[in-house]
Amino acid sequence: MNEARPPIAVEIGLTAAIVALRGDAPLILVARAATGAAAAALPSGPFDPVNHRTFEIGLRAWVAEQTGAPVGYVEQLYTFGDRGRHSRAESRTPHVVSVGYLALTRLSGTGEAIAPGAGFREWYRFFPWEDWRQGRPGLLDSAIMPGLRAFVAHSDGGPLKRGLTRAERVRALFGDEGERFDEENVLDRYELLYEAGLVEESVRDGRDPAPAFYDTPLLGESMEADHRRILATAMGRLRAKLKYRPVIFELMPETFTLTELQTTVEAISGRHLHKQNFRRLVEASAVVEPTGQMSHATGGRPAALFRFRREVLQERPAPGLRVGIRG
Repeated sequence: MNEARPPIAVEIGLTAAIVALRGDAPLILVARAATGAAAAALPSGPFDPVNHRTFEIGLRAWVAEQTGAPVGYVEQLYTFGDRGRHSRAESRTPHVVSVGYLALTRLSGTGEAIAPGAGFREWYRFFPWEDWRQGRPGLLDSAIMPGLRAFVAHSDGGPLKRGLTRAERVRALFGDEGERFDEENVLDRYELLYEAGLVEESVRDGRDPAPAFYDTPLLGESMEADHRRILATAMGRLRAKLKYRPVIFELMPETFTLTELQTTVEAISGRHLHKQNFRRLVEASAVVEPTGQMSHATGGRPAALFRFRREVLQERPAPGLRVGIRG
């Protein structure tokens, strides 16, 4: 008779995907990896019920300690509990349940006081296939689609995920020519690439299938533990919220031009927007109002300055920018 093994200890981790913007570059705040590895890491730490009355208090404490950066808007994203995300599935080390958060911060023009080992990096370094502002990313045709076609060809006939075959999932998430590319499905795309063995985290975690049966480079920069999965969730959530909440203004200065607003929306969504259509949409949504002042920093003709019209929050329940940014 086999002896019963002792239960595996469970640790609650708090992890923050903190988004900022510099020009047309969406940034993510990274801290020094806890393991000392070279991979980037999101600010994170264990929940301490003695010192942290709530998860959010604990999260803000870890962010302050590891980065020194101020955090404004914060919302809980998701709880990640799959076994094997921080170690091999058969390991008896403590199991980490990660509570992921999306946070936004506004950069000043004079630079930010960031703790040693922390800094901002462009989020498209980790997800280069998500940036469609200059058109369909070449990486899709040069690396991703060949790798995914090999993944489909080597299907083992196992259980379907969400009722779809591998080929159907590839078409739904990436599309043959990008016509079905939905910018909100960042996490689903990452998880498909992970399952196909096309990202370093999959190989590092010892998942099957490994990418040995096709010659494709690993995609994007890796992150510690499951932090790239948490960042993918944050990106998808923020892209979705653009349409029904005015969160974009948490990243904007107090006054801005409509060109600056469009550039910010494009940076987050990863899509190029038609200038006149965007301006008509902004006017119809009534989320901004003119300040009566002009900006002379455009390098050309002076541009009118606008500000977020906060009264819109009381006027209707979903005051977002319903931009048509799906392919």
